[in-house]
Amino acid sequence: MAERKKFVVLDGNSLAHRAFYAIPLLSTSKGIFTNAVYGFTNMLQKLIAEQKPDYLVVAFDKGKINFRHACFGDYKRTRKGTPEELRPQFAQIKRVLEAMNIPFIEVEGFEADDLIGTLVRRAETEGLESVIVTGDRDALQLVSPHVRVMLTRKGISDLEIYGEAEVWARYGLTPAQVVDLKALMGDASDNIPGVPGIGEKTALKLLTEFKTVEELLTHLDRVTPAKLQAKLQEFAEQARLSKRLATICCDVPIDVEWSECAYTEPNLEQLLEVFKDLEFKSLINNVVEQMAKSGPKPETARDRLNSPELTGTHYLHLNTLAEVNQFLNRLRQAGEMAVYVESTHPHPMYGQIRRIALSAGEGQTAVLAFDKFAEQKQELLARLNEVFATEEIYKIFHDAKAALIRLRREGIALKGMAGDTMLAAYLLNPGLAKQGLEELVLDYLNEVIVPSDDAVWAAGRRAEVILKLHCVLQHKLTELEMEPLYRQVELPLIPILADMEMAGIRLDVEQLEVMSAELGRRIEEITQEIYTLAGEEFNINSTRQLGIILYEKLKLPVLKKTKTGYSTNAEVLEELANQHEVVAKILEHRQLVKLKSTYVDGLRQLIHPETGKIHTTFNQTVTATGRLSSTEPNLQNIPIRLEHGRKIRKVFVPSETDNLILTADYSQIELRVLAHVSGDRNLRQAFLDERDIHTHTAAEVFHVPLNEVNKEMRRRAKAVNFGIVYGISEFGLSRDLGISRQEAREYIANYLDTYPQVRKFMADVVQEGRNLGYVTTLLKRRRYLPELFSSNRMVRNFGERAAINTPIQGSAADIIKLAMLRVAQALRKHQLGTKMLLQVHDELIFEVPRDEIKVVVPLVKTCMENAVTLSVPLVVDIHVGPNWYDLAKVG
Repeated sequence: MAERKKFVVLDGNSLAHRAFYAIPLLSTSKGIFTNAVYGFTNMLQKLIAEQKPDYLVVAFDKGKINFRHACFGDYKRTRKGTPEELRPQFAQIKRVLEAMNIPFIEVEGFEADDLIGTLVRRAETEGLESVIVTGDRDALQLVSPHVRVMLTRKGISDLEIYGEAEVWARYGLTPAQVVDLKALMGDASDNIPGVPGIGEKTALKLLTEFKTVEELLTHLDRVTPAKLQAKLQEFAEQARLSKRLATICCDVPIDVEWSECAYTEPNLEQLLEVFKDLEFKSLINNVVEQMAKSGPKPETARDRLNSPELTGTHYLHLNTLAEVNQFLNRLRQAGEMAVYVESTHPHPMYGQIRRIALSAGEGQTAVLAFDKFAEQKQELLARLNEVFATEEIYKIFHDAKAALIRLRREGIALKGMAGDTMLAAYLLNPGLAKQGLEELVLDYLNEVIVPSDDAVWAAGRRAEVILKLHCVLQHKLTELEMEPLYRQVELPLIPILADMEMAGIRLDVEQLEVMSAELGRRIEEITQEIYTLAGEEFNINSTRQLGIILYEKLKLPVLKKTKTGYSTNAEVLEELANQHEVVAKILEHRQLVKLKSTYVDGLRQLIHPETGKIHTTFNQTVTATGRLSSTEPNLQNIPIRLEHGRKIRKVFVPSETDNLILTADYSQIELRVLAHVSGDRNLRQAFLDERDIHTHTAAEVFHVPLNEVNKEMRRRAKAVNFGIVYGISEFGLSRDLGISRQEAREYIANYLDTYPQVRKFMADVVQEGRNLGYVTTLLKRRRYLPELFSSNRMVRNFGERAAINTPIQGSAADIIKLAMLRVAQALRKHQLGTKMLLQVHDELIFEVPRDEIKVVVPLVKTCMENAVTLSVPLVVDIHVGPNWYDLAKVG
C-alpha cells in the first residue's frame, strides 16, 4: 500500500501570539516590530525541515466577529486585545509566507480553527495524513487515526505531539469528547461559560460515565451528589451553548484546490528582500547559502550572487612586478580606487598583510598576494607606495582606519583617503553601527557576497563592491545634509585616531605589580570582613549563596527575584546598602575584584610584544550619539569612583623619561551645550558670568543665597544638573541621592522652574523626535528613535530620555572631534613632538616633551576652546604631571 502524503496546517494567529510572547520585543532600525515574525519564521522553517510536508497551509482568523457571536454576544469578550506591537506583524508574516510560496487562508466570519478543521477533514477523504500545528488545545477534538496535533507546550520551540493514544493518556477521553470537556468546564480565555463550579476533575468523571454532554443531560437523574445534579439542571442550556461555541466547524466554504497547497521551494529572491527589510541577519545568511547551492538557474540569482562559480567573473591575480606596474598605471588613469586589505590577524596592530585587492570598477579589479613577492617585497612596497602616497588618486575603504594602520606597519604611506563605507553607513543610521560589508552590500546594493573558497575572487569582489557601495552611501549622505559631517569631521579624524592607536601608551609594569599585590591583600581583607559580618564563610561570587546569606539568614528585604532565585545585582545591592554593613562590603569587593582582574592584571596581558605599549582601538562607528568608544582595553571606562580605581591612572606614563603627561578637559561641556541649545537665559547667564554652575543651581533650586549653599546642596544640585542632561527620572534621582521620590520630584520641578527654557527644549526635542523619527546634533548628526513609538511605557520613556540626551551628548561629541582636528593640525603646523594619545569623552591626553610645555598648553587650550562658537564660552582645564594620576593644574 502506497504511503500517505503529508498535509501540515498551521494556526497562524495562535503561533504568532506564541512567538510574540516567547521572544523579547525586537524592531528594525525603522521602528518596525519583528519579534513575532522572527519567531514564527524560525518555527516554520524548522517544521518544514523536520516534517517534510507534501502540502502546507497557514490559516488565520478573519475579523473580530464570527458566527459564534450570533449565538453568544460575549464570546471572547474577556480576551485582551492584540498588543499594538503585534498587530502590524501579521502583515509581515504574510509577506514571509508569500515569499516562501506557502498559501494562507482566511474566511470572513470564521476562526482559523474552523478552517483547519475543514481542511483536515477534507484531507482525510483525499487519503492524506494531517498534522495540525497550534498553541490551542481546542484542536485536540480534530485528532483521528489520520490527524495529529503538534501543540506548543512552552514558547514556540517545545512541541508536544498528540494522536488518539496521547489524548486518551492525557484526559482518559476520545478526541471527540474534548469538546464536551470544554462545554462543562468552560474556557476563560474564550469567555465560554460552561457550568459554574465544574472543573476538569469533575468534568472528566462525568464524561467517563456519560460520554457526551447530551447523554449527561438526558440522564441527570443518575448524577450524584444532588447538589451537582441541581447545578447541571440549572445550567443545562448553558452547557449546550458552550458545546456549540467550542465545537470546531468542519464545513467552511473554502475555495482552495490541493494543487495550490502543494509545498514548493521558496522564492529565494523575494524572501531575501523580505528578510532584508526585516533585518533578519541570520536568516539572510541562510537564504544566501541556499541561493549559492541552487545554482545559476534563475537569471536574477545569477545577477545578484555574482560568485565566480555562478557567473564566471574572475579578477586579475597579479603575480609579477610587471603585472603590478601595469595595473597601477591603469589605476592612475582612473583617478579613484577601492582598497581591500586582508590581514593574518583581526587586530591591525598585529599580524601582516596577506593580500590587497584594488578596484577602479567592474572589469578593473586586481588582487595581489604578498607571499608571491616574498623575495621582491621591498620593490613591491615601493611600487604600491607611489600610488598610495599620492593625493591625486582617491582611495575608498571599508574600515579605513584598520587598513591605514596595516599599510603603515608595512611602510606604505596613505594620502588621498576619500571614503569609508563603514563610516558612511554608520552616519546614515548609527543604530546599525555593527554592520559588516556583506550586510551593507545587501542593504544598499541589493547584492550578496557569497562565501567562497577562492580567496582571490573573495578579495576582489570586496574591493569591487566597496566602490559601488560608497557611491550610493555618499549620495544618501548628501540627501540628508550629512556630507559636511562626513567630509569635514569624521573622515579627517581617521588618520588622527590611527596615529593615536599606533602611538600607544606606556605602562609602568612595576607599578602594576605593586597595585596587583595591594589589591590582592585588600580583597582578602574585605573577604574576611564579609565572612565576619555574615557569620560564616561562603562563595561571595555565587549569586545563590549570596542570596541565601542576605535574604534568608540576614532577613534583608527581597527587592527583586530572577528566574533562578534572589537578585543580587549591583542596582539591588545599592538600594540595600543602608540596610546592613555587609552589603556595602560586598559592593566594594566586587569593584576591587573587577579592578584587579580587568585593569591591573588585564592591562598587563595587552602589552604589545614589539612596542611594549598598549594600543587601544578607538571605535568611530559604535555609539548611538557619535561618541568615540575604546576597546582592548577600554580606557574610557576605568572605574574612578574608588580611590583604588583612580590610582590605576598612575601606571600610564610617558614613553620617554623627559616627557610629561598633559590632560585637557572640557569643563561641564554638556551643561554648556544645554545652555546653548535650549537658549535658557538664566542658564546662559550663569556661564557668561563664570559662576560655579552647581552652586548657582543649588541657590536657585533650594531658594537660598549663594553664600549659604553648602556642600550637600551643591552635590544634590550637581546630580540634578547632570540628571537633566541624561533625562533622569524622579525615581533615578531619588535613588542616586538617597532621597524620597517626592523630594526628587520637587528638585526637578524647581530646576525646571529656574530654567524654563530647558523645560521647553525637553518637550520640543521629544516632539521633534516623534515628528521626524530622529533627533540631531549641532553638526546634523542623526539618531533614529523607534522607541518613541512603542506602546510599552518603559521603552517609550527610554526613547524620550535618548531624544533629550542625544542633541546634548552628541553635540559634545561633535565638539571634541572638531577640537581633535584643530589640535592635530596645530601640532603639525608647529612641528612639535607632542603626541595625542587618548580621548576619554570630554578629555584629551597628550605626551609632551618637557621643553614644549609652554607652547603646547596655550595651543591646546586655544584650539579646544575655539573648536566651535556657542552662545556660552567653552572652558578647558589643563593639568600636567609625570603620569595620568599625579597631575597639577596649569594655565
